[in-house]
Amino acid sequence: MRFLARVGSPQTAIAALTGVTALYMALVVFGNITDYETNHAFVRHVLAMDTTFGSPNTSWRAITNPTLVTTAYVLIILWEAVTALVLIAALVSWLRRREDLARRLSSTGWVMQALLFGAGFIAIGGEWFAMWQSKEWNGLTPAFQNFVIAGIGLVLLHASRRD
Repeated sequence: MRFLARVGSPQTAIAALTGVTALYMALVVFGNITDYETNHAFVRHVLAMDTTFGSPNTSWRAITNPTLVTTAYVLIILWEAVTALVLIAALVSWLRRREDLARRLSSTGWVMQALLFGAGFIAIGGEWFAMWQSKEWNGLTPAFQNFVIAGIGLVLLHASRRD
């Protein structure tokens, strides 16, 4: 019975969500590195706004400089990698029952994920670069899914805090 109580505890649930999110972010980084050009093309098209409606009122925002596009993509990959590492460290801390450290690291990782997918992909990519207008290069649904996962993790983590 103690085993079931431990497996069903809020801490175990949060540790499991931390682990799943860490694995996901690590696989995203792996994919972006091993299949670099696929997502580089995605970033290039979103920043170029070349598949949006083409309104002059928004198309002035486009970025087509290859150096700036590559820099943006590399920074995205680095942010994802650090997020994955923070979440992996959080999972290790949960497994070692270092709850205070695990909570801080999980929170940090999920905030990083929320910033990347919420601010970076939904707000900047989706609205500033009008990604929502593109049928070919629209990543709003996966960005929203990632933002929600991070948000759920943060809510569970902070709602389960023992004072």
